[in-house]
Amino acid sequence: MSAGGSGRSGITLTDKQRTAWLRLIRSDNVGPATFRDLINNFGTAERALDMLPELSQRGGATRSIRIATLAEAERELEYARKFGARFVGIGEPDYPPALRQIDAAPPLLAMKGQGSTAIRPSIGIVGSRNASISGVKMAALLARDCGATGYTITSGLARGIDAGAHRASLDTGTMAALAGGLDRPYPPENVDLLKEIWDGKGVAISEMPFGWEPRARDFPRRNRLIAGTSLGVVVIEAASRSGSLITARLAADFGRLVFAVPGSPLDPRCHGTNALLKNGATITTEARDILEALSPLSSIDLFSRPQVEEPAYEESEIFNQPPGEQDRSRIIDALGVTPVEINDIIRHTGLAASAVYLVILELDIAGRLHRHPGGLVSLAPAD
Repeated sequence: MSAGGSGRSGITLTDKQRTAWLRLIRSDNVGPATFRDLINNFGTAERALDMLPELSQRGGATRSIRIATLAEAERELEYARKFGARFVGIGEPDYPPALRQIDAAPPLLAMKGQGSTAIRPSIGIVGSRNASISGVKMAALLARDCGATGYTITSGLARGIDAGAHRASLDTGTMAALAGGLDRPYPPENVDLLKEIWDGKGVAISEMPFGWEPRARDFPRRNRLIAGTSLGVVVIEAASRSGSLITARLAADFGRLVFAVPGSPLDPRCHGTNALLKNGATITTEARDILEALSPLSSIDLFSRPQVEEPAYEESEIFNQPPGEQDRSRIIDALGVTPVEINDIIRHTGLAASAVYLVILELDIAGRLHRHPGGLVSLAPAD
């Protein structure tokens, strides 16, 4: 059954909005979740940028917050243009629809290649970098057969399984998620493969700035892109402690299907995939196992609604009259290093939700808050 739901939908940012969005996400202490809250609270990225110093000060910052300048944003936009890439906002037509729906989705993606490939239903295929010949062959077989039915094949451009899946789906459409900037692909031996991807029917995406060299801690973010863009993730030859298992866990957290190819119990490269099968992953020996499981999901448009856009702004009284110091202290006292739900803070303090959310935002901008999966928050440990 062919994959459906490939129509473009969304709201296109103006050049001015795109520049302001880029400045905001590149500013200190502004991650995807914070970006969303700022837009929701202040209506536009420009107003949010104006409010950052005040929010940081009220949150108790010990130093001035660094705000990305207009010149910095314009330089990065111009660099992207010369590189043949572009920045796509979360509500825009070329933004991967499934990715819009995850918690704290990247507000902007750097993208190079075919936008039509990015918005088709996607299947992620990941696995060992030190893959066996049979593992790479299996990745290629699944990628080729699933790609032929209309799915985009998404992976992380790594050696082994990732590269095998990308190569097998060059003719049908593949998406490479990068841990660094689009101009800093890793590993070096797959640079030519990446060029084949974005010069052909494929596309490459990254949430990191141009010029960003990938570090070990950036790869889980890359794995999050793979899991978030995909309806399901297939794992082939993953060791017990591997990035592929992180991708599978994230996919499960996002409500996506997890598939695993069984392997020899004697091969350490298969310990992780076999463990996934014990824990409920769908056993996969051919593309039909994947296609039949995903058919009910890909035949309907599950992910068409944008989550973040700049609404018509109306001045809110809560921002003209922020909580007093006594209320702010009650909220901070309710927090600790143990993650809690914001709704629990509201119930515990008895304060208005708007007041609690504003103080949480102030602490976040000041660098005094940690955000955790599932919308949990905690105080950052004192330096």
